[in-house]
Amino acid sequence: METLKERTAKNKRYMIDMHVIPFFGTKPMNEITPADVIQWQNKMREKGFSQTYLRMIQNQLTALFTHASNIYNLANNPCKKVKKMGKSDADRLDFWTIEEYNKFIETVEKDTMYYVLFELLFWTGARIGEALALTKGDIDFNSNQMHIDKTYYRVDGRDIITTPKTEQSVRTVELPKFLSEEIKDYTDRIYGMPDDARLFPVVNEAVQHKMKRHTEKAGIKKIRVHDFRHSHVAYLINQGVDPLIIKERLGHKDIKITLNTYGHLYPSKQRAVADMLNARNSVDNG
Repeated sequence: METLKERTAKNKRYMIDMHVIPFFGTKPMNEITPADVIQWQNKMREKGFSQTYLRMIQNQLTALFTHASNIYNLANNPCKKVKKMGKSDADRLDFWTIEEYNKFIETVEKDTMYYVLFELLFWTGARIGEALALTKGDIDFNSNQMHIDKTYYRVDGRDIITTPKTEQSVRTVELPKFLSEEIKDYTDRIYGMPDDARLFPVVNEAVQHKMKRHTEKAGIKKIRVHDFRHSHVAYLINQGVDPLIIKERLGHKDIKITLNTYGHLYPSKQRAVADMLNARNSVDNG
C-alpha cells in the first residue's frame, strides 16, 4: 500500500496536534459524544478559518474515528451523527484578469528569473511546486512542450523533490511559442546550465515575497501564488476552452474536480441551447 508523502503526513499531523488534541485532550475516544464534536466545531469556527480549511480539519477528526471503528471496533462513531463543518471547495476563487496580470508583470524586470517564473505560472497553470521542480531537460524547445513529472518543496531546511500528488499530474503541457522562447533565452544566459539543474532555484516563500512586492507596485488586488493557476484557467474559460482540455492541462485526476472548482466561471449555455432549438424548430416547420 502506498504511504502518504512526507509533506502530506506532516500537514495531517500538524492539524491533529494543533486543532484536535488541544480540545479533546486525553479523553478516551469511546467517551466522546456527538455533542462534544459539535462543541469542537463551534470552537474551530470561532478561529475564523476558511470554509475549505475547516473541512480539512473536520476530515482529520473523521478519519481518526473511522480508523478506530474499522480497526479497533469502536462501537459508536460520533462524527457519523454530526453534520460536517466547512466546504470541500471554495465559494469563490481569487484570480487576476489578463489586464491585472499585465499590470503586474510590467513591474517585474524583464528576462530575470522571477519574470520567467511568473510568465510560466500564468500561461501554463502549473502548480508552484511543479514549476520549482522544473529542469532545463523538462523543456523541449523544438516542440514547445514542458514535461511535468515531479514537484518541489522544502521541509525542515531540506529540499525535497518527489513525484506529483497523482498519476494524472504527470503530463506534457503545450507552451505558447513566446513562453518557450522566454525560457530558452533565460537558460541560454546561464552559462553551462546542466540539463538536470532546477530552472528556478528558489523556495516558495521567496516567490510569495517577490509577488507581494510587485503586486503592491502594480496597485492590483492581492492573490496567492497558487492563484496564478486559477488565473490561467479563468483566462482559458474566457477564451471558450473546453473543460476537458483544461482538466488535461492542469493534471486534474477527474473532470469533476475541474467542474467543481471552476464550473461557476463558465457562462450559462441554457439560453443559447433554447435559441438553437427555437431556430431549428422554425426551420423544420417553415
